[in-house]
Amino acid sequence: MRKLAFFFILIPFVSNAQLDSIIKRTPIDTSALKINQDALYNRPFISVGKTSTALGGYVEGNTNYFSTDGISEGFSMELRRFNIFLYSSIGKRIKFLSELEFEHGTEEISLETAQLDFEFSPALKFRAGIIVAPIGAFNQNHDGPKWEFIERPLMATQIIPSTLSEIGFGFHGKVYGHDAAISYEAYLVNGLRDGIILNSEGRTFLQEGKSPEMFGEDNNGSPMLTGKISLKHRQIAEIGFSYYGGIYNTFRLDGIQIDSKRKLSIFAVDLNATVFKKGIMNVEFANVSLDVPESAGENYGTKQNGIYAELVYPVFKRKIAGFEHTTFYLSFRAERIDYNVGKFKSNGENIYDDVKAIVPGISVRPSANTVIRFNYRYHWEKDLIGNPTIKTAGFQFGVASYF
Repeated sequence: MRKLAFFFILIPFVSNAQLDSIIKRTPIDTSALKINQDALYNRPFISVGKTSTALGGYVEGNTNYFSTDGISEGFSMELRRFNIFLYSSIGKRIKFLSELEFEHGTEEISLETAQLDFEFSPALKFRAGIIVAPIGAFNQNHDGPKWEFIERPLMATQIIPSTLSEIGFGFHGKVYGHDAAISYEAYLVNGLRDGIILNSEGRTFLQEGKSPEMFGEDNNGSPMLTGKISLKHRQIAEIGFSYYGGIYNTFRLDGIQIDSKRKLSIFAVDLNATVFKKGIMNVEFANVSLDVPESAGENYGTKQNGIYAELVYPVFKRKIAGFEHTTFYLSFRAERIDYNVGKFKSNGENIYDDVKAIVPGISVRPSANTVIRFNYRYHWEKDLIGNPTIKTAGFQFGVASYF
């Protein structure tokens, strides 16, 4: 650590030529057959001299102008995220990866990843620490510079509570063919907590089940299980099937039974495919079911689901203003989430509490790791009993880049 600290102190006094000999940027490997499981490691890093340590990160900021039913709070700007990665090859077949996230300046600071990997073979690796749960595709592959959209998908933040990081351990691996790969992951984790229901949102909301206490202890002594199986063909697509679930509530206090064990289950399917030769299509669906006590009321749903589908297409690539490989993209996302699937028991009427949205966008990439984005968002939102739809529309402009 002393040597690393000395390196950072020395940087301002070293010439550019000398720095080039000390610092080496490790590019993303685009030749190998990569799958979603590799997303956390498939990032640009800067290695420090001949050490086994590498650094990286990304920054993401944007502007917003929205109005809801004709009423607007005006124009605003935000620095959404500033994330720092630290990677180290500790020894042969042992590696460490961490990610520290700063959201909205320093309003929220969290340790998103801190995992140790032990490789026995490509098909069998042991992982322990703070891991990113393999539920869906977006949760593990969420870095801002990888996406043409400023907002994360509603399904991936309101239904699956991305970014969902957990303390736990388990195994993962993959088996390669010439043009195909099969991968798996399976971990035991502390899991989400009681805040899923009876929260300030007034609805079943998995984001409220996250807590800093998750990283210190399990609230009920019953670990949750999360896992995923994916299949990928190089020229066609990758499809993944994932699960996250277990007992979420505190059912015992000081050895006394205070509630029944209540189970949460999330099933997700995700697809990433190449379309029209150069375009990329992403589709992800998640379904949530959980046991809710009747006393909580029908506004707390026992079932939720969400889906998004998006298409990104490169329009042209050319040299512009000194940037050699500037690429322009057109993109479109359609999405829907339902916080409470079903009907009221009292009258048989449909329960609404859902959101639909469309997002067309234009983006420019002066380099593969930097994106300038312009999005238009339009939302239709209905409350629990289906009152007239609340309509929200607005423009966003933003930038994101690895560094």
